[in-house]
Amino acid sequence: GGRLYYDGSSLIVLNGEVLAQASQFGLKDVEVVSATVDLSEVDSYRGSRPSFGEQSRGNKTTFVTLNTHITLPSTSPRHERTVSTSSPLQLSTPEEECLLGPACWMWDYLRRSSSSGFFLPLSGGADSSAVAAITYVMCDLAYKEYSAKNNEEVNETIERIMDGEVCESTEMLAKEIIHTTYMGTSNSSAKTYERSKNLADKIGSYHLTANIDDMVLSVLSVFAKCTGKEPAFTSRGGTEREDLALQNIQARMRMVLAYMLAQLLPWCRGKSGFLLVLGSGNVDECLRGYLTKYDCSSADLNPIGSISKVDLKSMLKFAADKHGLTVLREIVEAPPTAELRPNEGENEHSQTDEDDMGMTYEELGVFGRLRKIGRCGPVSMYKKLLSKWPELSAEEVAAKVNRFFFYYSVNRHKMTTITPSYHAENYSPDDNRFDLRPFIYDSSWSWQKDALEALVENERAGFC
Repeated sequence: GGRLYYDGSSLIVLNGEVLAQASQFGLKDVEVVSATVDLSEVDSYRGSRPSFGEQSRGNKTTFVTLNTHITLPSTSPRHERTVSTSSPLQLSTPEEECLLGPACWMWDYLRRSSSSGFFLPLSGGADSSAVAAITYVMCDLAYKEYSAKNNEEVNETIERIMDGEVCESTEMLAKEIIHTTYMGTSNSSAKTYERSKNLADKIGSYHLTANIDDMVLSVLSVFAKCTGKEPAFTSRGGTEREDLALQNIQARMRMVLAYMLAQLLPWCRGKSGFLLVLGSGNVDECLRGYLTKYDCSSADLNPIGSISKVDLKSMLKFAADKHGLTVLREIVEAPPTAELRPNEGENEHSQTDEDDMGMTYEELGVFGRLRKIGRCGPVSMYKKLLSKWPELSAEEVAAKVNRFFFYYSVNRHKMTTITPSYHAENYSPDDNRFDLRPFIYDSSWSWQKDALEALVENERAGFC
């Protein structure tokens, strides 16, 4: 019921050898593993280590001996006397952890909340597609448990969701649980529409397409009547402030429609219950503040809110191969874009995330780790990055650091309302749990900027 998910992999180990291992990710609340151990091997191992003898000799603890009438049967069947053999330690890859961990976490919320499923605004981009893939894998895990008929809680939850129907496949379960909608505007491209539809078809979700231009125009009409002003995009003669406001209103309308669909789609399908809304903002965008407050980053749950963009792309490639979701490879290769400005290109959208942010996702990962894990401010981060990025000049490093800290500070307030997310990254900026720094900073960072300028001058002059 929190942001943490405790994975499994409980071990029974004898003298450094793994005899039994529980599964790392699963839908069982309790999983028991057992092994038969030859205790004489423990005595032999300890006797062969001189250090144990030294420790025992110096131990002043008094042991109490109890005489009992319990004995181990010497005539037990042969298979009962066979000791367990060692096996290799099974470790999940980072891609598997990004896929399976949030899937199990989401199932727990679905079961505990008694909801009927999930609703996801599916844009056709990497982030929302990652959430869709994770939700599909959750359905696959649940159906396998249901088919095995050895998990009563999973069986009861699926029977409640299926409303008396027999579940015969992962896709059948996904059709009941996963609800997706492509919310396009006149600024959206045909490419993202196609990717969204292809992925929805592949995972078997209940999918809709909505054009939200009328919603956006209605708000702009009210604004014009109220103020007598009509904002415009920069490409059409407007200012940066107008441009940003026009982008934000599109994003916020998606959140409004998402919650209405989550509330009423079960009713539209003749079913009872409600849906939980899924968010799809990654940890790097939260750190930089590259999101609209109260847009689709505002939701009930966010499976990827603490996973970096770089890790998400690796996970999507893994899911494409492992689960046959081949459209994910095309999504990974496409440039990330918000599609909130008029498109100036002929094919892919001309607005890209990294151009908007002024930094790459790889750089954001570096900034995040240094800021949270390394506890760096602007000056100490600059010093560390000088050696980490030798291909850049001192001026370029300082400019990147200043740019990051400006946006980090002016957008920090957004973290106070961020959606609860699965915790997977040590530099998560989630203000409610993992990052308790202030949410209002002096965005000028005047002392640090002066110190950086002095350091850059020293570097230029050849001083250490």
